[in-house]
Order: sequence, then C-alpha cells, then structure tokens
Amino acid sequence: MVGEYRITVSGLLSGDADMWRMFFISRVPRTLALVFAGLAMSFSGVIMQRLTQNRFVEPTTAGTAEWAGLGVLLCFLYLPGASPLVRMVVATTSAFIGTVLFLGIINRIRARKTAIVPLVGLMLGAVIGAVTTYIAVQQNMLQAVVAWRSGGFSHIVRGFYEPLWAVLAVAVATYLLANYFTIAGLGRDVATSLGLNYGRTLAVGVTMVALATGVTSVVVGFIPFLGLVVPNIVSMLRGDDMRKNLPWIGVVATVLIIGCDLIGRIVVAPMEIPTSVIMGVIGAVAFLAIIFSGRFRGSL
Repeated sequence: MVGEYRITVSGLLSGDADMWRMFFISRVPRTLALVFAGLAMSFSGVIMQRLTQNRFVEPTTAGTAEWAGLGVLLCFLYLPGASPLVRMVVATTSAFIGTVLFLGIINRIRARKTAIVPLVGLMLGAVIGAVTTYIAVQQNMLQAVVAWRSGGFSHIVRGFYEPLWAVLAVAVATYLLANYFTIAGLGRDVATSLGLNYGRTLAVGVTMVALATGVTSVVVGFIPFLGLVVPNIVSMLRGDDMRKNLPWIGVVATVLIIGCDLIGRIVVAPMEIPTSVIMGVIGAVAFLAIIFSGRFRGSL
C-alpha cells in the first residue's frame, strides 16, 4: 500500500472505486514486476552457477546484463519506435551472444571453481558497458541509458510490465530441467558418461538465461547481486539439491527484492531510491558475509 497515492485496506474494503482502480493500475503491476524480476535474476544465477561450475557467476558477473543493455541501446538508436516485444527479442539475442562468448572464454580456464571466472565476466561486462556508454555519449543518449540502468520500478504500471510474464515460463522450465542442469554442472566428461547431451543442455540453459535477463533488462533495467546472493544463501541453509532449493530461492528472492523496493520508497518519501541501488548495498554486504563465513572458501 506504500506509494504517493494513498491506498488503504479500509478504503478497499469499503469499495472506494478510485482506490480499486489505482490498485489494479499501479500496485498490482508493480508487485508482479518485482516478483518476476526476482525470479528471473535468481533462477538465472542458479542456472549459470551450474553450467559454469562456479558459485559466483550470475548475469551481472558474467556480462550477460551488459550485453542485454547494449541490445536495448541499439534498439533506441536504430528501432526507436520498436514495440516492447521487439526490444525484448533484440536484448535477448544480444544477451545470448554475450553469454556464449563468456562461456567460450572460461572453457579455456582450467580452475573453473576459482574467483577468476567471475572476474573474467566482470571485465567482459565492463568492456561492453564502456562501449555502450561511448555509443550513448556519441549519439546523445547517455541520459536515457543512465535512467534505464537505474533498475527502478517507479514507471511500472499496467501496460508496461506484461513482457515479464515470459519469466514465469523460464521459471517453470528451470524447475523441470533442474536435474539436467545439476548433471551438466558435474562437467562435460562426467555428464556425457551419464548419458546427458551436454551441448544441448548448455544451449537450453544459455537461452533461458538470455531470455530472462533480456526481458528483465528491457522492462526494469539492472538488478545486481540477486542471482549471486540468494542461491548461495539457500545452498548454505539447505544443501545443493537444485530442484528442492528452487521454490525457496524464489521465495527468498521475492521477499528480498520487495523489501528493497519498500525501503527505497519509504526512506526518502515522497521521492524514491531505485530498487537496484538498495539491492546493490544489501547484496554487497551479504556477498562479503558469505565470503568471510568461509563456507565456500574453496571457491576463491
């Protein structure tokens, strides 16, 4: 019920038509967008951590989000009147290319469980981010790119968040294919010896990550750390059974991102701090806590 337009439970129960109208135009779409964004980034993190055999890889540490951002900028420049569906397709394609490039690079790294892997992704993402910023400056689009990268939900109303329903299909597919990703996480040789088509599983996983990241980037921008922190916290508490953990990962990610959104809307009300800023601070602290806990020391 938090927001500039006051909506109360008593008002809804009394049948206030204006409150009900704003409730369905603003509050419900924003809440659903938060839930879908949380599912997209956390489930993408789980898939990437399995496919790369590294606990510290997620879309924002693999450069996937930056590639999606480059796709969004290219849409701004060359397809200014494109529909959200077209932007989603371009961003997803760009994210897919970037993820495949990242996987191609880390395949040459023998120590897959070390911090070198996410560092490679961060460097690759930094290069793509710099290229995106350079193009934006040259084309006088920097303000639009910065606003889009802020990862806020303030503009989410009915009619703008609907592409995020695609994330629900990715979430269901992730649950159904969880065991395949777990086997793929054992490495190409072991997975192949167990009868898994490793290449096909890798392609499906990358496509799902690119789709979830591309759609989320188009609608709400970057959401950092969510795909890194939540899967690791759930693994610390419940073990590494991917399929059994997925419902808990979805719940924790939803609670965390909605909590960040509420904090951003309350502390400077009636103004608003983007959810990505709050998530960045909380995620960074949680990430450091995970590292210093020593639970995943072997991965560093």
